[in-house]
Amino acid sequence: MSKIKWPVEPQRPAFARALVALGNTHKDVVVASADVSSSTKTADFAKHFPERHYNFGIAEQNMISACAGLATTGKVVYASTFAIFGTGRVYDQIRQSVCYPRLNVKLVVTHAGITVGGDGATHQMIEDIALMRALPNMTVIVPADAPETEKAVLAAADHEGPVYIRLGRANVPVCTTSEECQDFEIGKATTMREGFDVTLVGTGIMVAKCIEAAEELAKHNVDARVINLSTIKPLDERTLIKAARETGAVVTVEEHSVVTGMGAAVALVLAENAHVPMKRVGIPDSFGESGSSDELMQKYGLTVDDIVDGAHDVLKRKR
Repeated sequence: MSKIKWPVEPQRPAFARALVALGNTHKDVVVASADVSSSTKTADFAKHFPERHYNFGIAEQNMISACAGLATTGKVVYASTFAIFGTGRVYDQIRQSVCYPRLNVKLVVTHAGITVGGDGATHQMIEDIALMRALPNMTVIVPADAPETEKAVLAAADHEGPVYIRLGRANVPVCTTSEECQDFEIGKATTMREGFDVTLVGTGIMVAKCIEAAEELAKHNVDARVINLSTIKPLDERTLIKAARETGAVVTVEEHSVVTGMGAAVALVLAENAHVPMKRVGIPDSFGESGSSDELMQKYGLTVDDIVDGAHDVLKRKR
């Protein structure tokens, strides 16, 4: 299957660029790290603003608690670590100290999903969207690529309350450079491609694959709409319902467990508002394993072929 020749760029340097820009424009922004600043790229902020960067060592619970304290003094705090440590290990601190009092702590995690690759199941966080979207007052964002990452990090600074931004480790296809993607708004989905036979709803690194799948479906006279659902909470329900009603079939695509991820969130909205055939493409109810990113994406059903198969499945049920 031919693929679009995307330019590729990792998301972490884009995160770093946005932090440095915020450091120059927002004097109340501070950054906290958990001994992985060179990997998450918050070390770039530390070089420019050493007095506003705090390294808490391998003590994530302490980091989040301290970030909550800093936020009570009027600081806008960006806390960063790997996804596996920034959600599961510190869920209680996020819930009790950040979300309950609705503080301005922006948790930007990296190395999410199975594309961490060789680090294996213990470091492949595939349940974090579920954990974070369940929390009251939490906003959840999964940028599609590096340019959208930069916009999301910048937007989070002026968004009141807790924000969770999920980033990966590997290079990501740059797919949000078109005119319709220039404006980023928290809580607003972007229609990347119009279509009226089926809707492909992607988030994060799977958005580019949805566009590729739409191109492949077009070869078989299937007109696929593609939606970039970069904000998982709050959901852009209006765009989702409109697309479901106009196309009559929906496939959700995510590098996350299908049990309670983005697809589950979309399914709840459609169950109440638009009864159409739906398929969730994502990681099944299992842990990951060690392997290359490409091998794991193949094994866990996250390829363009899997999206195309999902589209054909809902189209059959639609008829």
